[in-house]
Formats: sequence, C-alpha cells, structure tokens
Amino acid sequence: MPPNAEAAVLIERRGSVALVRLNRPAALNAVDARLRAELTAAMGELAADAGVTAAVIAGVGERAFCAGQDLHEAMQLALGEVEGWLERQHAMYQSVREFGKPLVAALNGVSAGAGFQIALCCDLRVGYQELRIGQPEIRAGLASIVGTYLMTLQLPLSLNQQLSLAGELLTGRRAFDLGLINHLVPQGEVLDRSLALALDLSRLPAAAYTATKSRLRELSQPGFDDALVAAKRAQRALYASGEPQRVMKEFFARKK
Repeated sequence: MPPNAEAAVLIERRGSVALVRLNRPAALNAVDARLRAELTAAMGELAADAGVTAAVIAGVGERAFCAGQDLHEAMQLALGEVEGWLERQHAMYQSVREFGKPLVAALNGVSAGAGFQIALCCDLRVGYQELRIGQPEIRAGLASIVGTYLMTLQLPLSLNQQLSLAGELLTGRRAFDLGLINHLVPQGEVLDRSLALALDLSRLPAAAYTATKSRLRELSQPGFDDALVAAKRAQRALYASGEPQRVMKEFFARKK
C-alpha cells in the first residue's frame, strides 16, 4: 500500500512488522466512513501479505490512539442508515479480530469508544500511566453494546457496569492493574515497545500462534456476532427516539 498523507489509514513497514496508523489527528483519529473502510481493507491486505509477520495499530499524533466514533457522522445518520453503519463498524472490528498474525495496539493517546474496542480486538495492548481509556458512548446518547460485550471477556460485571453505564474513562495505570493493558511504559516509549513486542511475537512458531489465536476468536465469536444484533436493535430504537441526535447536537453547541 503506497504512502498517502491524505489517507485515513497509513501503512509503514518496519522490517517484517507493519505499522498501521489511524490518520485523522485533527479529529483525534475518530472513526468515520473513510477510516472505517480503509482500516478494514488494510487489515485484509496485510493478513494476505506473506512478507508481513506481525502488525501494530497506532494513532497519528500525540493526543489520541482513537477517540471513538466521529460524532459529526453519527449525529447526521438517518434512521434508515443505522443498520448499515453498524454492519460496517462490525466488519471493521472483525477485520482486526481475524488478523491471524500477532497484532499489538500501541495506545499512544486517548482510546475511547470505538478506539477502545479496536484495541480490545487486538492481541495485546501497550499504554502509559496517564492514558485515558474506556467506553463513554452512553454520554453521546448511544447504547454501549459491542464495547460492553468485549469487556465481558476482560472484566467482572461490576466494573463493566461502571464503565458502560457511567461512561467513565480509566487511567492507563488503572487499566493495567485490571489487565486491559498488558504493558505499561512511558508515553514516549509506547510505539517502540509495541513494535518490539510484535516482533518478539512474530518469532514464535507461526502456525501454532495462528491456531491458538483462531481458537480464542472462536470462543467469543458467537457473543460478538450477537452483540451486532443487539446493537442494531438498540441503536435503531434510540435513533427513532431522537435522543442521540439531540445529545450530540447539545454537545457540539457547548463546544462552540
């Protein structure tokens, strides 16, 4: 994939490790239609590339890995567009989950909502103490469905309730203590540590790694697919009520 500074997703090669950069820094690398489509395509292309033995996903800039769903896009969705939007979002997460090689999330800045979910779909996560990470979708008027499911794989119910229902963000230190982050390093070392970790993982027996990863994915796939069904049901009802549109409109009004 040739470099393109205008692309929403940039791909660099660091030897046999592919560095996938979410490239919307002015929007804190929030997920919009272009980033969603480009990330889905990139993960498929890298999975098929025999010269790539591992990958790292990171955000461009120092402020964000990915701040979540682009609320400008979400606010403008018509009711009839909600299901297709969720299906494309689900396909993006699935492309990350299906990547059969080692995949590390380099959490170089805030990781919230859709960004948090992308990170949870990776094999391992590297962050720093001051990082802000979590599932604040309810604060934008959106039901927390897929993120809530993914957290059931990591956290006890009481903490899942706290993060999903209150929309609270954790520090990197707290996320590390809970096991949501696997390695905690100074912020300036997150990317280098992630690349080194991906390279180390790529030196393990590849077929055994892929088979083990595939089995882990199989264990959670029914629940993950059911989360899409539940998300469609919940978000369609919410958009029909007008609450997400109103809450997001009020959010942007306050920012002005």
